[in-house]
Amino acid sequence: MDQTIPAAVATAAREFGAATAVAEPRGPRLTYAELHERVAAVAGTLIAEGIEPGDRVALWSPNTHHWVLAALGALCAGAALVPVNTRFTGPEALDVVSRSGARALIVAGRFLGTDRLAALRAAAAEAADPLARLRLVVRVPVEPGAGGVGDPATDWPVMDWANLAAGASGRAGERAAAVTPGQVSDIMFTSGTTGRSRGAMSAHRQSLAVARAWAECGGLTSADRYLVVNPFFHTFGYKAGILACLVSGATLVPQAVFDAGRAMELIEAERITVLPGAPTIYQTILDHPARASRDLSSLRLAVTGAAVVPVALIERMRRELTFDTVLTAYGLTEAVVATMCRPGDDPDTVAHTSGRAAAGFEVRVAGRDGRALGPGEPGEILLRGPNVMLGYLDDPAATRAAVGADGWLRTGDIGRLDPRGYLTITDRLKDMYICGGFNVYPAEVEQALARLHGVAESAVIGIPDARLGEVGKAYVVARPGQILSEAEVLAFCRARLANYKVPRVVEFRADLPRNPAGKPLKRLLRRESAAWTPGGTGQA
Repeated sequence: MDQTIPAAVATAAREFGAATAVAEPRGPRLTYAELHERVAAVAGTLIAEGIEPGDRVALWSPNTHHWVLAALGALCAGAALVPVNTRFTGPEALDVVSRSGARALIVAGRFLGTDRLAALRAAAAEAADPLARLRLVVRVPVEPGAGGVGDPATDWPVMDWANLAAGASGRAGERAAAVTPGQVSDIMFTSGTTGRSRGAMSAHRQSLAVARAWAECGGLTSADRYLVVNPFFHTFGYKAGILACLVSGATLVPQAVFDAGRAMELIEAERITVLPGAPTIYQTILDHPARASRDLSSLRLAVTGAAVVPVALIERMRRELTFDTVLTAYGLTEAVVATMCRPGDDPDTVAHTSGRAAAGFEVRVAGRDGRALGPGEPGEILLRGPNVMLGYLDDPAATRAAVGADGWLRTGDIGRLDPRGYLTITDRLKDMYICGGFNVYPAEVEQALARLHGVAESAVIGIPDARLGEVGKAYVVARPGQILSEAEVLAFCRARLANYKVPRVVEFRADLPRNPAGKPLKRLLRRESAAWTPGGTGQA
C-alpha cells in the first residue's frame, strides 16, 4: 500500500488510468493518467525554479483543478504544502506565508472581487515584512482576465499559471521517488485559543491513512462521483476530498463557491453520488425553491459534522434527498478524522453522536486529573494513534502541551462515550464556536478588537443562528470618553478577519461579568444571549 502521496498519484494513474479524475464545471476533465502527467509537469517547473525537498509551498486559491495540480505537484517535488484559507485577509495570509517560511506561493488572481496578491503586498508593506524567503509567485487565473503577473517592481518573481503547468516533467519522477512516508506533507494552520494560529504538521503516511479510513467508512469506490464543496484549504476538502478520491479512484467534481442552486445543477448533470458538508449545506438544499425540479436521485452518501445535527434533518436527508447513507464524524486539524459513524447506524445515533473510533485512533474521555472516565461521564476528549500530528511548526512548547509523553492528544473538547464506544460532543473547553462549518476562536477576534482605538476590552461568544449554526456576538467595553458604533466595530473586523470570524452582533457594555480572578465569565454572557434567536445572517 502506498505510503507517500507521489506514489499514490502514480498508482492511481496505473489502476484508474482512463477513468475521470477531475471534472471541473466549465473547466477541464482530466483522466487519472492525464492528472499524473499534469502533476509531473507542475513538479518539474517547481524543481526548475529552485524548489528543494522540504521547502514549503503556500497555496491560496479556491476549489478548482489548479489547486489539485498545484498541491500534488508541490508534493511530488518533495515540498510541503501550506494551504491558506481563501477567506483570509491580507494580514492573515501574510502571517501564514511568513511563519511557514514559504519559498513559493501559488495564488488566485482576482476572485470574488479581491486581488489576493495585492492584498498580501499591502499587508507586507504595512508590516515591513519583505517575505525574504519567498522566491516564486504563481498567479492562478480563476476569473477571466484575472491572471496577470502583477507588479514587476516586486522582489518576488511572478509566473503565469500557464507557464507553471506547461513545464517539462524533468526530474519530477526522481524527486517523487525520493519522498519518504515520514516526510512532512502538509502544514495546516489552525487558529489557536491564544489568538495566534499554529501550523499542524502531518506526514505523507498520515495524510494517506486518514484519507483511506474516511473512504473506507463511506464505501468510496471508482464508481463514485464526489462533489467537493468543502474548501480544499481545509482537511475536509483536501484529505477527505482530494486524497480520498485519489486512493479510491472516485471522480472529483470541485465547486469553487457553494451555491445551492448550482450544486443541484451539478448533482443532476454529473450524477453526483457523494456530497459531504456541514449541516447547513443540506438544510439549504432541502429548503431551496428549485429542489423539486431537479433530479437528485443519484445521491447515496452524506458525511457531516462540525455542529449538532438534528434527527429531523437526518431523516429528511434520507427521505427527501434519497441518501442511502448519512454519517457524522469528529475530527480536528491535529488529527483530521478521529471518529465516524458507520453505514447502518440509525438516525438517532447519527444525529446525537460523532461515531466511534476510526483511522486507528484510540478515544478516551478523561477527568481533570487525567483519569479515564466511564461510559456516560463527561470529560475532555483525548486521542491517540498513528495519525496524530507530528507537532506544531516551530512551537515545541505548544506541541508538548497538546500531546503528552504517552502520545495522547488533548483536544480541548468535552464529550462522553456510550457503552458502544460512540462519542458525543457536549461542550468546548476553549470557547470555540462553529460558524457555517468553520471553527472560530474568540481569542483571535478579541485580539483584533483590541487594536481598535477606543476599545478597552471585549468578549466574544457564539450565539445560535438558524442557518449557520452559530455566529459571533461581541461584547465591547469602550474606553472612557470614547464613543463607538456597531458599524464601526464590524467594519474594523471585516478589514482584518475572514468573514466567518466577523461578529454579526455587537453589544456595548459598561463592564463585563468576571470571576474572582478577573476573567470575564462567558458562561453568563451565553446565558444572557440564550433567548436571542436570530434568523439567517448571510454568508459565513
